[in-house]
This record gives sequence, structure tokens and C-alpha cells, in this order.
Amino acid sequence: MHFLTQDIKFPDASEATKDGLLAIGGDLSVERLLYAYKHGIFPWFSEGEPILWWSPNPRFVLFPEKLKVSKSMKQLLRNNDFTVTVNQAFKEVMTACSKVKRHGQGDTWITDRMIEAYVKLHELGYAKSVEVWKDNELVGGLYGVDLNNGVFCGESMFSKASNVSKVAFITFIKSTNYKLIDCQLYTNHLESLGAEEIPRDIFLDFLNE
Repeated sequence: MHFLTQDIKFPDASEATKDGLLAIGGDLSVERLLYAYKHGIFPWFSEGEPILWWSPNPRFVLFPEKLKVSKSMKQLLRNNDFTVTVNQAFKEVMTACSKVKRHGQGDTWITDRMIEAYVKLHELGYAKSVEVWKDNELVGGLYGVDLNNGVFCGESMFSKASNVSKVAFITFIKSTNYKLIDCQLYTNHLESLGAEEIPRDIFLDFLNE
């Protein structure tokens, strides 16, 4: 296993374990996070653990032109019951994501340290949030890292009502011009929206274009 030093560098992604674990340690500085994301690496760890860095193979992604919107979702979007905004409540969205209980997971991986680090990315224009509002209440949203190269790295989403995170996701995809959405790891939720697995090497090619 690779243990990181103060140097802003990582081993090649091909050296990751079968489940995608690549390295341990380091920090969550803006410089290291941006370097990691540009090389297909992301942090994912629980409170009390050292920082764990991952680069899974295959990679779960969405090509925006393959986005699937069900009839029920089209109807929900047509009803226009929600207001969707971008970058209006980044920290609030990330904090809400940290409180979501997820099947098969213990404590949240979105720790206070992670929130502080990604708020800094947001302030520098490298992280975005999408908010869904109803009656001036934040009821859903998502956040992720924008590499400014046509790739958006989705991190997490939340809903306080059925399908609201899908409202955020679909509206965001349809209103932007990304060539690829990185969903990182497989979920049924995102597969229903058109996400698919591709080899890590192909994903890295997109990052390098």
C-alpha cells in the first residue's frame, strides 16, 4: 500500500487494489484534491480513519446524451413544483448530504474536515452545488467537483422527498454541456438514470483530453 507524503503526487491508478484503494494519508488541501481528481482519484473515508484515496476499475459514469428520464419523472418536472438553483447554498447541500443514512454504510464519510476542504474548492470555482427548493425550503440537491475540462465529478446527493435528488440531477445535466459525469461507484439509483460502467483507462483518457 502507498502512504502519501507532503509531496503532491500519487502512484499510478493501475496500482490500485482490486476494490480501487490506491493510497493512504496526505491531506485535503486544494492542491492535492485538484491533482487527485484530474488523475481519476478521489478521497473516501470515515471519521477517525486516515484519508483513503480511490481509483476504482471499472468506473461508473454517465454520458449526458444517454440520460434516461422516466415518464413519471417527466411529469414531475412538468408540474414545476420546485425551483432549481446552482451554487446558492453549497455548504448547506453538503451538510445535508452528510446526514443522509445510506443502506450498507455506517457513519457518514462527509466529515467536517471534508466539508471544510470542499467549501474551499467551491470558493475557488472548482466545486458546484445544485439546490432544489420548495416553498423556500431546501428539499434536495447534489454537489461535486468541476474540473473545467468537460468532466463533472459528482460526489453526493440528498432528497427530503421522493425523487427530488433526481430533479436536481436531471435539471443540471440538461442545462449544462458536460461531456462526462463521473459517478465513481455503481448505484441502482444512477443506473436508472443511464449511468454505466466503463474501463478506468477510458475514463482517464477523458480526463486527459
